[in-house]
Amino acid sequence: MKLIHKDIEKDNAGQVTLVPEEAEDMWHTYNLLQVGDSLRASTIRKVQTESTTGSVGSSRVRTTLTICVETIDFDSHACQLRVKGTNIVENQYVKMGAYHTIELELNRKFTLAKKCWDSVVLDRIDQACDAAQKADVAAVVMQEGLANLVLVTPAMTLLRAKVEVTIPRKRRGSCTQHEKALERFYEAVMQAILRHINFDVVKCILVASPGFVKDQFITYLFKEAVRQDNKLLLENRPKFMLVHSSSGHKYSLKGRSCLTLRAAGEVKALEDFYKMLQHEPDRAFYGVAHVEKAADALAIDTLLISDKLFRHQDVPTRSRYVRLVDNVRDNGGNVRIFSSLHNNEQLFVGISGCNQYFLY
Repeated sequence: MKLIHKDIEKDNAGQVTLVPEEAEDMWHTYNLLQVGDSLRASTIRKVQTESTTGSVGSSRVRTTLTICVETIDFDSHACQLRVKGTNIVENQYVKMGAYHTIELELNRKFTLAKKCWDSVVLDRIDQACDAAQKADVAAVVMQEGLANLVLVTPAMTLLRAKVEVTIPRKRRGSCTQHEKALERFYEAVMQAILRHINFDVVKCILVASPGFVKDQFITYLFKEAVRQDNKLLLENRPKFMLVHSSSGHKYSLKGRSCLTLRAAGEVKALEDFYKMLQHEPDRAFYGVAHVEKAADALAIDTLLISDKLFRHQDVPTRSRYVRLVDNVRDNGGNVRIFSSLHNNEQLFVGISGCNQYFLY
């Protein structure tokens, strides 16, 4: 994400102009948008025209609209973001108060205005515009006949390719069809890796599967790399790491593979919480009230919270979570905001205190 302009007043009202540069930026934008915000962006509008002879025609024109946000729709698979609202600035093609849906596009700027920019939203902008936050971990999750290639970013897991090949069963006395199908499958996975992984950015490629599928694939991959003299694969061989998964589906990557590398601190905090919950349950508490009291008592060392809560439509409820985050930070605590688009999505808020752990 590129920050073009930022104008925030002392009362926290103001606007920012941003340019989404990659798919993950749409997810960050989704977390920035809230109902009631003002969004200004370029869009396509179908307009009707009437000629001097009285004939009516229609055409599609590109114009810039400013709408008051009412509905936000995010497609996590396609990374597409559509925002619906009413026009609030006079426009030659769209009447004031008319409804319009803006589909935000990559490499096209938009301006977002809010009555109050809270600390969580401003932190999200800083995170999105940090050039160091890149998708430097990739994973190939596979089983016989199925493979999913994903890129793991700090905010989400992006599916880049899905390979499906029917693998016939082995027959007594003949394995030819089975082996040929496996070879076609491995070849397709290899081509997906070459097509979708930028080895200049990616630092680690996890190959995960149940059983020995991953081992057989790696053997095939580098045997073919030698045969084809593919220097790209051979030079990046140390980046490949074999790990176990329960299946070849994307969501079989739980906790310990990609996210251990991308979010080691968050995973460690979760593990510490679970250990405390298991061995000293009397020191674990549940409920928002208990958590807020712990914050008021300066008992929170690390706060783990899902970004889902900051998309709450009720402003007072969302503000309550923001105040909790600010309280912990102001008192020297750490705050880790978990993305709800990672595979091990946390549907809770966990808080680890100096001597106690809290969960609600």
